[in-house]
Amino acid sequence: MNNILILIIIYAIIGTIVALYSKGPNTQESFFIGGRNIGGIVSALTYAATTYSAFMMVGLVGLSYATGVGALGFELTYLVGTLFFLSYYGPKIWKIAREKGIVSPSGLLEERYGKKTSKITAIISLLALIPYTSVQLTGIGLILETNSNLGFTTSILIVGVIIALWAFVGGLRGVALTDSLQGAFMIVVSIFALIWVAYRLEYTSLPSMGNMMYVPNAIWTPSFFIGLTLPWFFFALTNPQVFQRLFIPKDLCALRKMIIYFGFFGLVYTVIVTYIGISLKILTFQGLFPVVQYRDNLTPTLLSLMPEWLSLLLALSIVAAAITTANSIVLTLSSMVSRDILKEKGIFYGRISIVILTIFIGLFAVRKISYIVELSVLSSTILLCTLPLIFGIFHYKIGKDFTGAITLIGGFLITILLTIFKLSLFGLPTPVTTLIVCFTIFFVVGNIESEYTDKQKT
Repeated sequence: MNNILILIIIYAIIGTIVALYSKGPNTQESFFIGGRNIGGIVSALTYAATTYSAFMMVGLVGLSYATGVGALGFELTYLVGTLFFLSYYGPKIWKIAREKGIVSPSGLLEERYGKKTSKITAIISLLALIPYTSVQLTGIGLILETNSNLGFTTSILIVGVIIALWAFVGGLRGVALTDSLQGAFMIVVSIFALIWVAYRLEYTSLPSMGNMMYVPNAIWTPSFFIGLTLPWFFFALTNPQVFQRLFIPKDLCALRKMIIYFGFFGLVYTVIVTYIGISLKILTFQGLFPVVQYRDNLTPTLLSLMPEWLSLLLALSIVAAAITTANSIVLTLSSMVSRDILKEKGIFYGRISIVILTIFIGLFAVRKISYIVELSVLSSTILLCTLPLIFGIFHYKIGKDFTGAITLIGGFLITILLTIFKLSLFGLPTPVTTLIVCFTIFFVVGNIESEYTDKQKT
């Protein structure tokens, strides 16, 4: 048995003990959102660990290596957008969820629009987040396939069991505590990796990186930048796994701490990850690191060249990052299945759906359909159809259930059609087109529905 497998077994045992220890009452509020009683530091770390996944240390490192400093701008744009939306909308969302007893992310939309809207939101979230969650398993599979005796499929199977087990046993309390431990571990190990890579650079003979160090350039055109960045900018509002995290802080003080600590974590982790990717590109130019063609193989290649102790720790941190995101998403989706689709009062079907969802995610991951970054952006692009409805909760009084349903279906269909057929309307990136279509539908149908409702009342 090789060392990485031993580490994963120890890691799985510790995480399972934490999940069992954290188990709370078998109520929806306790199981899915920790009884709304999570402190600021734990809330921040579970938010960060849920957000920053294999996408970062595998996907973003590879993107930075392949495309240069534009990757840093891409990820920092996400962070700025997230901190703005958390600061402005976070307290409002927290207050409504607590006052109305809302548990699932789409429950907030049900309160404003109706049951059809919440059910369609849950279904679209299921369809959108299976590819994104599969990315986490794909990242782990690539790491373990390259750096252990485990095959790609076997690695996915092992991790899938861990994901389902921790969410099934511990619910949000277990997920939040394991997230906190893993989040701290991720940031510490990434600093060690940064030092190791930086130490190998020959600063006296830095090569010219050409356009890779400037934006815009041949790769990071305005259209490409907007296409990748726009879905990420609204991530905090449109992605249910992080949206639901706004329900869990025990008070507004804990919520504010969550936002501040997450911002610090995100800035540090983003700079570290992109610096590693760009530095490895420089090392390649200097002849000190191999040329990597398939960018998602960059981190596995890096691990193979590191000292064994650091390679093992970094590999485990990537496994941890992927698992924290995956079991958070699975838990959130199971709350939507239980609460919004099946209208269950308890958590039995929620727990069953955790197992079923993990199986589907694993099957999707085995296929390795696309690059990690692109799959992640596709999921967030699909979920942009919820944005007009979320804004409508706070800023517009038009429309009810029919408006919500048509907006969601229209936005979902336009995104899928443009992606499948690789179309670009008027040369616009798909996320821009999706937002234009969704907001147009929302305002047109919403006003018509509101006028019709007013006439019915009179």
